[in-house]
Amino acid sequence: MTIWLWIALTASLLAWILVGYPWPICVIAVLPLLAPLRGLLRGSRYTYAWATLFAIPYLAFTVTELLVNPQARWVAAMSLLLVFAWFCTMILFLRASRVHRG
Repeated sequence: MTIWLWIALTASLLAWILVGYPWPICVIAVLPLLAPLRGLLRGSRYTYAWATLFAIPYLAFTVTELLVNPQARWVAAMSLLLVFAWFCTMILFLRASRVHRG
């Protein structure tokens, strides 16, 4: 599920081209999301832990655009939903795969 949301989030960031953002900016916005991909595919808890931090700037960007850019509200809403879902699935994975010490 996390990988599918990562793919959808990446596509939604590229969809900003449709509301007038230059394509190089959209591509640059996607590049940081490539960093955790290998660890996410392998199911690495360490990668899931630090990849949650990658979601925060995207959350801030989409909330800002949702509030101040009327032309981009539909893309901002879609991106906000996807980045929040991606963040939540990573947290759920970390909770479900936690090692119990006792």
